[in-house]
Amino acid sequence: MIILVLNCGSSSAKYQVYDWDAKEVLAVGVVEKVTIAGSWIEHKPKGKPEFTLKKDCPNHTDAVNLIIQTLTDKEHGVISDMGAIKAVGHRVVQGGEKFTKSVVITPEVLKTIADIKDLAPLHNPANIMGIEAAQKVLPNVPHCAIMDTAWHQTMMPEQFLYAVPSDWYEKYAVRRYGFHGTSFLYVSKRASVLLGKQPKDTNLIIAHIGNGASINAVKNGCSFDTSMGITPLEGLVMGTRSGDMDPALPFYVARKAGIKYEEMENWLNKKSGLLGLTGQFSDRRDINEAAGKGDKQAQQAQDMEAYRLRKYIGAYYAALEGNVDALIFTAGVGEFAGFMRTKFCKGLEKLGFVLDEEKNNLARTRNCESLISADNSPLPIYVIPTDEELVMTEDAFALLNGTYDIHTKFAYSFQKKDYVNKARAAGLEKDLAKNPALKKIIALPK
Repeated sequence: MIILVLNCGSSSAKYQVYDWDAKEVLAVGVVEKVTIAGSWIEHKPKGKPEFTLKKDCPNHTDAVNLIIQTLTDKEHGVISDMGAIKAVGHRVVQGGEKFTKSVVITPEVLKTIADIKDLAPLHNPANIMGIEAAQKVLPNVPHCAIMDTAWHQTMMPEQFLYAVPSDWYEKYAVRRYGFHGTSFLYVSKRASVLLGKQPKDTNLIIAHIGNGASINAVKNGCSFDTSMGITPLEGLVMGTRSGDMDPALPFYVARKAGIKYEEMENWLNKKSGLLGLTGQFSDRRDINEAAGKGDKQAQQAQDMEAYRLRKYIGAYYAALEGNVDALIFTAGVGEFAGFMRTKFCKGLEKLGFVLDEEKNNLARTRNCESLISADNSPLPIYVIPTDEELVMTEDAFALLNGTYDIHTKFAYSFQKKDYVNKARAAGLEKDLAKNPALKKIIALPK
């Protein structure tokens, strides 16, 4: 059985093809510059050379068609025909309060996602376009919505409400929703395995640090608090998003500079964060290089990002009343940027998190889960590569078979002690051949 998962943004369409019976990924890829001139597809099939093709995709239907054509291509494809695809899982960023778990997409579900698009104006419209495009191309298979916000629906009112007029919640759905839920779900379940505990007995602080970044306090295996709010703008310093600030700041600058609402929203989401602080960089690798050459703005940007995250780690340690089993880093920066993990962990020793610099510097792979804390650290620090696509795949399969339920009542394959990701296991063998020292940091289940 083949399951396709799609993650459609405003100008991109990412995909993964998974063979459920063989339990392995057949292909991953992305169509870039959808709706923009100069589109192309990057296709990475298992056991075949990577493939790139330039082809204009004026809309998402064209992009999904290009994906299907590539997947079924005789030379570069991985399936014989579209009939092999039995279900499609779609990432949906904002599900509001309506959805506490993944669902099969019906006209009513799609309408609800559309009705709350104002809560995620940069994401939900693109998600909807991707769903509608895929339904046109694959009309006879179930399509499933996997909501980023569903994971956080276990938060209590004291965590998700804002101190604003109470009727705003009733009238306008004003509350904290949180995002990156699919990633937090995967990482929290894997952390429980590594710790040798049941999810219901596990308390964690998880930092998902990519271009977008958020942090999650997990209590008894469920989301307890998170840094992103009603939109993904709140919280940590991000690649291009401002994160936390005085709410009056945009009004002040708008009055001074004569900036309209839409322009201000664009500045805060796309021109702030690390890009705004440095004036030119949003990628941490570029910032690190510039900082190493003495660029004061780059150095300050690094210090601000690290300081903001450390504050949240301390706050969530307090929110969990000191009952924390592990600190975890995930996503692109969390998984690869050892120099930033060093900054993030500075001064956390009194909370029980002692980083081992040698181990930390070795942890630069998606092919294993790494333990980067010192041997004498009271609490472990892990790097756990996320796998949102696998969560989407398993949710879609379970929905197709009628076995799915909310995550506290549902067991994923990766919750098993003997779970193996075949692609990552093969990649780890190559990594170890190049650098045998990696063996020191491989985290194994207790």
